[in-house]
Amino acid sequence: MARRGSPEPAGVLLAPGAGSDRNEASLVAIEAALAPLPVWRMDFPYRIAGRKAPDRAPVLIAALAEALDEAEAQCGAGRLVIGGRSMGGRMASMLVAQGRAAAGLVLISYPLHPPGRPDKLRTEHLPAVNVPCLFVSGTRDAFATPDELTAATSVIEGPVTHVWLEGGDHGLRRHVDQVVAAVGSWVKDLGAPRRGTRGRLS
Repeated sequence: MARRGSPEPAGVLLAPGAGSDRNEASLVAIEAALAPLPVWRMDFPYRIAGRKAPDRAPVLIAALAEALDEAEAQCGAGRLVIGGRSMGGRMASMLVAQGRAAAGLVLISYPLHPPGRPDKLRTEHLPAVNVPCLFVSGTRDAFATPDELTAATSVIEGPVTHVWLEGGDHGLRRHVDQVVAAVGSWVKDLGAPRRGTRGRLS
């Protein structure tokens, strides 16, 4: 199982959702807000190759692990917060569940299930996650309702913080400032003793 990471993160690695790339607005804004803390924004191989369809999870996780290797060469092993938007965040959580050390997970618009398919939960790996986790999601996300995501993440061993953005859908395009504020505050406070919390931003 993944161990708890450093209480003082040395940097952040962010991965995009399936339909975007490293220049997605919220990822860029998070990097600016966290300065001077180092932030790496990665692209998955299929995007670099100009393809639209994502690779299967093992390929995506391997690419994320490689990007983490490169970042850790500068910051030290287990000292980075990792995560990202939608698919990128999910792959980061799967990497940690496989045993990769991290200081925490930032999961923006976590895709708990395909839209309209709440029976197809993507939760098998969550009990193996035992690092601090931040979930930032819209209250109208078709990939996970607040009740669904709260219930699903109750099996995570590490402390879990939920921030709900009122009226936000999966893309959260009108909520970039709130996403940045939630991530920035959580990362900067990561070293302080805390319990899992829930908040709602309008």
